Amino acid sequence: MERRRVLVIAYYFPPSGGPGVQRVLKHVKYLPEFGWEPVVLTVREGEFPARDPSLLEEIPEGIHVERTPILEPYSLYRLLTRRKTPIDIHVLTTTSRHHSFAERLAQWIRATFFIPDARIGWLLTAVPAGKRLIRRFGISALYSSSPPYTCSLIARQLKRWSGLPWIAGFRDPWTGFLTTPRRWWLPAAIDRLLEHSVFAEADLVEYAWEGIAEDALRKYPELPPTKFVYIPNGFDPADYPNPTQQRNERFTITYSGSLYGRRNPAVLLQALEILARQGVLSPTDICLRIVGRCGEEVVETLRRSPFFASVELIPYVPHRQSLQYVVSADLLLLVVDEAEDSHAIVPGKVFEYLGSGKPILAIAPHSSAVERLLHETGSGIVVDRTEPEQCAHIVERFYRSWQTNTEPPLSPRWDCIRRYERRTAAQQLARLLDTLQATQRFQHKNSKLRN
Repeated sequence: MERRRVLVIAYYFPPSGGPGVQRVLKHVKYLPEFGWEPVVLTVREGEFPARDPSLLEEIPEGIHVERTPILEPYSLYRLLTRRKTPIDIHVLTTTSRHHSFAERLAQWIRATFFIPDARIGWLLTAVPAGKRLIRRFGISALYSSSPPYTCSLIARQLKRWSGLPWIAGFRDPWTGFLTTPRRWWLPAAIDRLLEHSVFAEADLVEYAWEGIAEDALRKYPELPPTKFVYIPNGFDPADYPNPTQQRNERFTITYSGSLYGRRNPAVLLQALEILARQGVLSPTDICLRIVGRCGEEVVETLRRSPFFASVELIPYVPHRQSLQYVVSADLLLLVVDEAEDSHAIVPGKVFEYLGSGKPILAIAPHSSAVERLLHETGSGIVVDRTEPEQCAHIVERFYRSWQTNTEPPLSPRWDCIRRYERRTAAQQLARLLDTLQATQRFQHKNSKLRN
């Protein structure tokens, strides 16, 4: 098979940890099987919310990774706010009324000057490095992974310079999304212009969940829908530890990932209190295990609960270790952010939950994309954050099955779940690259004939 090279532009790449790194890392891992050799352009010593050096082992041998310096503004943020913990936990909050003047000033600076995001300084080193890599390796195509959206701007510059086909990958929407700052009219207008230029100039836009394309086409209806291609997030069977049959001493509900701001498990705590009043269970009967980073608001919610003694807070751990906690759970908890577009949000974490085969309790809107996914795969049940009684009923069902050591009241459909393997996603991306390269060759040939 012909070996072609694609330049992959990604801020989040090992040793970065967290969910943002997994999609692009798995693309890099599996693309060579389908005739595309990745050449990676990433940052040197980035300000990552989490670090996981163990993921470096997953980069295939022989893959060239170019790391360039970046000017990060978050050291200034920490100086202003005197915070030492990860930035995203504090800037993504449900309300700003409790923020100090220094925090509000830092957020205004972020919203006004860092467009499209705080990684914009990477343009200075990434674009020249990308040009060198294109010449050195004979690159055939470009692929960018956003957010941060600066990655898309880097790819746009390289596309303009080289004329190479470009797939712009998106894990989240751009302007107006819950993780983007609220800007006043001038920086907001600039941000929208940048967003539109990326969608217009990319040959294809690859997106991880359907709400991303819906958002883009709603804002820019003149864009052709055929430009947007859905490649869902997924799971890698090779990541999971060997299953063990050891029974937990207490009924164990596990959440893996970050909990902060609009991602709050309050309805589950309310449900547990209902079950305690009914005499179904007590705090000593269960373990609520949260594996990952926890914001102050969520910790305060947990502290106020009579079930705080049942809570086990485990700081960020390497990816494979987090999956060990996932596969040893009796029930997995998924919390979708409380936001205007929460019905469309599909966290990447849900796919790793699917791969474990464990039952999932999702706090999400009904008729949402998450509910459709869980129904399709037979993997879980959705409860709205306004339904503590219904949540209590669902938890009781799973608790009773654990008590009696019987099968949970769900039957995962593995034929559907296997469609979401990471290798399949990389194969889909490779086919898109094949199509773009063939189209460019055809156009080049026709241009020669006309001349």
